[in-house]
Amino acid sequence: MRLDKLLAHSGLGTRKEVKKLLKKKIVEVNNEIVTDPKIHVDLDVDHVTVSGETLDYQEFIYLMMNKPQGVISATEDNMHETVLDLLEMQDSLQEPHPVGRLDIDTEGLLILTNDGKLTHRLLSPKHHVDKLYYAEIDGIVTEEDQTVFEQGVILEDDYQTLPAKLDIVSVNEDTNTSVIKLVIQEGKFHQVKRMMHSVGKEVTYLKRLEMGPLKLDDQLELGAYRELTSEELDLLRNA
Repeated sequence: MRLDKLLAHSGLGTRKEVKKLLKKKIVEVNNEIVTDPKIHVDLDVDHVTVSGETLDYQEFIYLMMNKPQGVISATEDNMHETVLDLLEMQDSLQEPHPVGRLDIDTEGLLILTNDGKLTHRLLSPKHHVDKLYYAEIDGIVTEEDQTVFEQGVILEDDYQTLPAKLDIVSVNEDTNTSVIKLVIQEGKFHQVKRMMHSVGKEVTYLKRLEMGPLKLDDQLELGAYRELTSEELDLLRNA
């Protein structure tokens, strides 16, 4: 890995700031002062220090976010605020990405990491990772809808979803509304909304509560995030 990238990922600043740091001649590789940001280092064999302190490098970062509405699940966008814009500088320096996506008006659990292997495991169709959503619906959800969802919903483009588990939490005939919980294993574009639309109902509020074995921390306010615990990470790796 290039030295400037290593230093940046260790929370010592942006690439530009790291170059200024190197010019101060306080970075050593194997006890020799290094000022060239382009040199490659291997922490398995090289010893890197900054101001005499051994570099504390964390290769991967794993975050749980309670995504708010109005923010998109992307690494960059010219029109909207992204989930990365909500991160502190030291966390964004490690270049995490959202695992999957939540629509701009959907809230809830979002994992961010720079671990591509874990991302692939959680998103790969062959692993069938459950995703639990809470939704408020315009319309009365019925047992017939549950049966349709259990068989797989045919969307407007003739795509048939995998079977999904639809639980009716409550219905209010006076307001013609329902509250549901839905478990799906896919992440197609606007999938929950399209599934409900296919049975003549509309989603008015949507929040993801779980992804695989990971549950949203109910202490996280909207827009807040924290690092995953080692126990949570182990659960995800075995999902």
